[in-house]
Amino acid sequence: MGFPTKIQLIKRQASEQWYINFPSAIAQAMEFEKGEVVEWIVKDKHQMTLKRKHTQKQEVKKNSTKKHS
Repeated sequence: MGFPTKIQLIKRQASEQWYINFPSAIAQAMEFEKGEVVEWIVKDKHQMTLKRKHTQKQEVKKNSTKKHS
């Protein structure tokens, strides 16, 4: 299922800022967290991939699920 999203542009005298907001349903499904770092990878002019960077909290969750012997 897709979620159409508008791209916003804020122009200032010396710069431009582009914004893409995630719909709440996508952010919740991805379990994004405030301040989380992600990376955009441009595949071509029609496709981008969003790559999640591993955070310390994610590593803690991952390590806590391992069985200790």
